Amino acid sequence: MKRWMKWALLAVLAGLLASGVWRALSSRQAQQATVARLASDQTQTIVELGALDVVEVKSRDMALGLAIAGPLKAVNSAVVKARVAGELRDLTVREGDSVKAGQIVARVDPGEYDARVRQAQQLAESAKAQVDIARRSFDNNRSLVDQGFISRTALDTSLASLAAAEASFRAAQAGMDVAAKALDDTVLRAPLAGLVSQRLAQPGERVSPEARIVEIVDLSRLELEASLSATESMDLRLGQSAVLQIEGSAKPVNAHVVRINPSAVAGSRAVVAYLAVDAAPGLRQGLFAQGTLSTGRLQTLAVPLSAVRTDKPQPYVQLVEQQQVRHQTVEIGARGEIDGQVVIAIKGVNQNARVVAGSVGALRDGTAVRFAPAASGK
Repeated sequence: MKRWMKWALLAVLAGLLASGVWRALSSRQAQQATVARLASDQTQTIVELGALDVVEVKSRDMALGLAIAGPLKAVNSAVVKARVAGELRDLTVREGDSVKAGQIVARVDPGEYDARVRQAQQLAESAKAQVDIARRSFDNNRSLVDQGFISRTALDTSLASLAAAEASFRAAQAGMDVAAKALDDTVLRAPLAGLVSQRLAQPGERVSPEARIVEIVDLSRLELEASLSATESMDLRLGQSAVLQIEGSAKPVNAHVVRINPSAVAGSRAVVAYLAVDAAPGLRQGLFAQGTLSTGRLQTLAVPLSAVRTDKPQPYVQLVEQQQVRHQTVEIGARGEIDGQVVIAIKGVNQNARVVAGSVGALRDGTAVRFAPAASGK
């Protein structure tokens, strides 16, 4: 082959190779441009915020408080129990019935116990007769000793017989008192005024001593038992007020601390505080209540609790700066309440900074935002 033909072939091959490389580079650049355009489109997604979607960080005079929760319990309650064994009779009260202190709520069949009282009475009368016999014998023997007809030893024997008869009589009297007490225990009375919350037995049942018959609660005085951590308990004081939200009720209820348990609960080291709850219609024992116990006031930068997000290792807020969202880590402090809204003290942001409200949800760092125009009144 001639030399010039070889050079021409090499030139053609080099041209084809260069064309292929250029096409590959062009294709890759097009792909990169597409990816960049898509990323740019995503970056430029604009979220529209309304006036209620942003809150300002302001210095607030907030009431400090501790979150409390627990069940409502009646200060006065009692369980009527059987004191003697027997068949239960005359149990007519049911759940919700009102009873008075001392009212008879049930009876245990008194037949056996009435017979025991009569038996004890007969034994006491028999013992009394023996005392009379022993006393007459002693009086006679004492006269005979004075006259010298019997020895002093015989008088001592009659005196011992009299003492034994008197002791037997006293024992019989005590037995009569025990039998009378058992007969009286067949009548079950309400120890306090209130409402029957549980009926735990039925008429005709054979009950044993200490069997639970009915439970009575006095709803005129209710308490909340709130369990607080050791750290929180340091701020507890008698008389502190609280606002509670009762399960199923739309109206808040006021309460105040009346007692603080002097001992911590073993294991959890929690401290139980007892709050007297103001009387309100519809309150029942066992309803769940939760609220905030006021422990003082504090002037500090604060935002609504819902505006602080915790889906990262450190709590943060979503600041709005230069029409973009920026995640700002913050240090949280005490909780409080302002106009019924729970707020929390924060550090790490400036006063008057704008923060995305918790109702908006999570926004990606760098998201572009704009504010919706205010609606004009007609």
